[in-house]
Amino acid sequence: MEVAFEEARAAASRGEVPVGAVIVKSGLIIARAGNRTREKNDPTAHAEIEAIRMACAEIGDERLTDADLYVTLEPCTLCAAAISFARIRRLYYGASDPKGGAVDSGVRFFAQPTCHHAPDVYSGFSERQSAELLRSFFRDRRD
Repeated sequence: MEVAFEEARAAASRGEVPVGAVIVKSGLIIARAGNRTREKNDPTAHAEIEAIRMACAEIGDERLTDADLYVTLEPCTLCAAAISFARIRRLYYGASDPKGGAVDSGVRFFAQPTCHHAPDVYSGFSERQSAELLRSFFRDRRD
C-alpha cells in the first residue's frame, strides 16, 4: 500500500486528485499509477484504469487473474467495472468514498447480479492516511 501512497502523492504534485494504485502478481509489482485525468484530458485516466492498462500490457493479456490491486480510495463505478472485466483476484482499498465509491458505497457494483466477476474485497487499509491525503489536497485547493 505504501507504493500506492507514493503514486497518490505524485498525482497530487501534478495537481491531480491524489489516488494511487498498484497491481501485484506473484509477489511482484507489475504496474503502478496515479490519477492522470487532467494531464491527459481523459476522464477515464483514473489510477486504477491506468494501472490495469499497464499491467495488461506488461503480461500481454487482458485478464489479470491471480493479480491483486491496491488502491488508496474506494473505486468508482468505472473502475469497479474495469476491475471486474480484468478478473482481478483481490481488491485492497484505503478510504471509503460515500459519494463516488461503487464497491461498498453507492451502486455496490460487485454485488449486482449482472456483475460477471467480483474480486475478494478488503477495505480500510491505511484508511486514515488515505482520507487525510485527500482532505489535505482539497483543503489546499480551497485556501
